[in-house]
Amino acid sequence: MSAERIIALLGRRDEPTDGVADYCDWLGGSLAGCGYQLETVRVNWLELGWRAALAELEKKSVEWRGEWVLLQYTVLAWSKRGFPAHTPRIVSRLKKSGVRCGIVFHDFHPFGGNRIIDRARYHYQLRILRRMYQHVSFASFTAPLQKVAWLPSRDPKAIFIPIGANCPELTERSLPSKGPLTVAVFCVTTDHRMAQEVSDIGYALKSAESVLGALRLVVFGRGSKEAASALHAEFSGTRVDVKTLGLLSPEDVSRTLACADVMLFVRGYISSRRGSAIAGIACGLPIVGFESVDSAWPLTEAGLVLAPENNRKALSAALVNVLSDPALQQTLRERSRHAQKQYFSWTAIAQQFATGLRRAAPPSSEEPTSKITVSARSS
Repeated sequence: MSAERIIALLGRRDEPTDGVADYCDWLGGSLAGCGYQLETVRVNWLELGWRAALAELEKKSVEWRGEWVLLQYTVLAWSKRGFPAHTPRIVSRLKKSGVRCGIVFHDFHPFGGNRIIDRARYHYQLRILRRMYQHVSFASFTAPLQKVAWLPSRDPKAIFIPIGANCPELTERSLPSKGPLTVAVFCVTTDHRMAQEVSDIGYALKSAESVLGALRLVVFGRGSKEAASALHAEFSGTRVDVKTLGLLSPEDVSRTLACADVMLFVRGYISSRRGSAIAGIACGLPIVGFESVDSAWPLTEAGLVLAPENNRKALSAALVNVLSDPALQQTLRERSRHAQKQYFSWTAIAQQFATGLRRAAPPSSEEPTSKITVSARSS
């Protein structure tokens, strides 16, 4: 029996790494075991312009009749300035071709802000989200549905499926070195928030150093090279040995995490949408970070020790508590391994997709094509 094809539709590539493309690669590998073949296709609107890109998509979609096409939605994958005006047109074109349309909402909160343009963008994005959701047969969200404020209640086509880690999972920790206790930080934000994150890392590690002595800090992934000088300056004159590794292969990400005693997460709060946090779970690590209303099940089943949002003193105390207690570390590692197997492994995620897609009713051949019209001066 041949595998059923699914098309994952991507927008413009993110740089220097594309987490959504990596997500599709990992998901596709596990969907094969569920009887599906995932094929990724990009809509090259940035290179071709929207008119030519939509014409190209319409031509390709003739071959997809009756198959699932899952549009991978982030705002900036489909827009230069946060006004994704043409995304509903994609859904409309696909439905005209007889395609079964679904969306994976990697972004489902409109962008915030206090300026007039921010408020206009917020309401525009909210309109787009609702309009696209209305016209698809399947919608997957990367956070629990109760966190999606605009979502109609009890709609069977909506499903929460966590993201997985874009690195191999590890069930056993590497043998610890004879050096100091090691804290891993995976990714640093490269915009105006970098200074705050470096300061939070410094506050937590220096507090731990005052109690535990010499420590090692390993920072890697996106933003780590850009933050290197600030990190070294932050720890100048301390007993914290700082290593910044830059971008690593998925295998090296796992190996680096496997050598750490704990992951420190300060890129805002921990949520099921944060792939860098999920990587810590996949490698069986204790994770110390900030909590918020989005720090919900099943994330809370993993080995997390969370401090109230923006409370650096509580964050530091949590880090000291985990680093100084080997028994607690072991308990947290076991929780992360269990959560990985149960909820965050790509096998578990693929099974949820397979169940959701088979449950979603295909559109009737008698169903009239819905016209989706959204206008904007600029995308």
